[in-house]
Amino acid sequence: MDNVAALILAAGKGTRMRSGVCKVLHAVAGRPMISYVIDAVRACSPDRIALVVGHQSEDVIKAVGGPAIEFAVQEPQLGTGHAVMAAGNLLREYPGDVLILCGDIPLIRQRTLSDFIGYHKLEASKLTVMTTRMENPYGYGRIVRDSSGFISAIVEEKDASDDHKRITEVNTGIYLAHGPLLFSLLERVGSDNAQEEYYLTDIVKEATKESEPVRGFKLRDSHEAIGINSRSELARVSGVIWCELREQLMESGVTLLDPGSVYIDSTVSIGQDTVIHPCVTLSGDTVIGRDCIIESGTYIINSKLGDGVRVLQGSRLDSAEVMNGTQVGPMAHLRPEAKIGQNARIGNFVEVKKSTIGDRTKASHLTYIGDASVGTDVNIGCGTITCNYDGKQKHRTVINDRCFVGSDVQFVAPVEIGQGSVIGAGSTITRDVPPRSLAVARTRQKVYALREGQGPGPSSGKDRKDEDCLLTRRIGLPEPGAKQEPESSDEDRKP
Repeated sequence: MDNVAALILAAGKGTRMRSGVCKVLHAVAGRPMISYVIDAVRACSPDRIALVVGHQSEDVIKAVGGPAIEFAVQEPQLGTGHAVMAAGNLLREYPGDVLILCGDIPLIRQRTLSDFIGYHKLEASKLTVMTTRMENPYGYGRIVRDSSGFISAIVEEKDASDDHKRITEVNTGIYLAHGPLLFSLLERVGSDNAQEEYYLTDIVKEATKESEPVRGFKLRDSHEAIGINSRSELARVSGVIWCELREQLMESGVTLLDPGSVYIDSTVSIGQDTVIHPCVTLSGDTVIGRDCIIESGTYIINSKLGDGVRVLQGSRLDSAEVMNGTQVGPMAHLRPEAKIGQNARIGNFVEVKKSTIGDRTKASHLTYIGDASVGTDVNIGCGTITCNYDGKQKHRTVINDRCFVGSDVQFVAPVEIGQGSVIGAGSTITRDVPPRSLAVARTRQKVYALREGQGPGPSSGKDRKDEDCLLTRRIGLPEPGAKQEPESSDEDRKP
């Protein structure tokens, strides 16, 4: 908007939050509360956007900084009036109007700010205050009006008399002032009050002394002006935004079976005809495609899911990527840099970390795959582990296309399994396996016949001996008492 600069006050610590984190950086529905204010201001297309920072200024600048935002530092923090004065080096010479608002009102809307600016310009006002009415105005500055309806003073809660406290029209903390007038009024503001601070509200009193009319723009929905000063207010405002987001998702074609139990952050994108079951949390930069099913107890953060993905109960996905048609869970854990191909299966109690899993590959249960590359059409048996850490460094396991891995296999990385190979159950693989090979790395099984009178069962000793001998012949081992050839060494069994 032409001839309007925006100034957002974000220097305060937020003592009532009882936190080591700067107040404006506390998350509301997955984003720092100040980011909502910046978005609303930016949508009005002001000439300039400036932030006044103070407490943890470097963290605030890092979180919201960009080429279109200027910063002023308030040190020490001596009130809202002092905060605006700290931006004097940026805006003192600005000839237009300055929109001033706080960084802790994430419910403020772009339309409200646009209407506010429009009213200010229509009335040719030089100082306008946004006000609203609240049934319980405790903690807010009260609006005092003169007989003409102009605002004559704003009285802070700690300085208010009993008569002032009965006033229900309150200050939202949003102002629009002609730049040269603003800084002229601030030069006269003192700190003679209960807080010994420079109140921005005192510019109203100073303007009145100069017979400059101060207009009030009434905000109909007082919820937009809710400032966050405590954990309870943080939770209440987050709840409002979550409710709005749920409604928007359902209107866009997403099914939420129990909307009130689902927490979906404002940064999440979900495609049409996806169904979200109860007790699901979706946060961060998560993108979920069309026709997906996300079952109960699932937590997904910073992950990307293609179309037709099904995530079963109790699964966690963190910075993972899952392609079309794949099923994950139940009770699966995809850790950062897990990339799962199309139509794959990652089953119950399977953990994947920093690994690529190819199309149509299956790891159905009780498996850990870390620092690995697994090809297409691979079957990974129950209890398989990639032993990726030697105590000092991580190493990679490569399992090429169309391999079959039996149950209870350990791959001691670095190791590569050639295309089309079979790994016998219970094997510990320490060396590369060529393509289309059978690898069995385990102690040879020995079977001995029981002596007469040993072991359970009604058969005679002779019968049991005959049965045991038959068993040994079936599996290719010598009969008990027969001379055995010595077992070959690992070197003899090289593929």
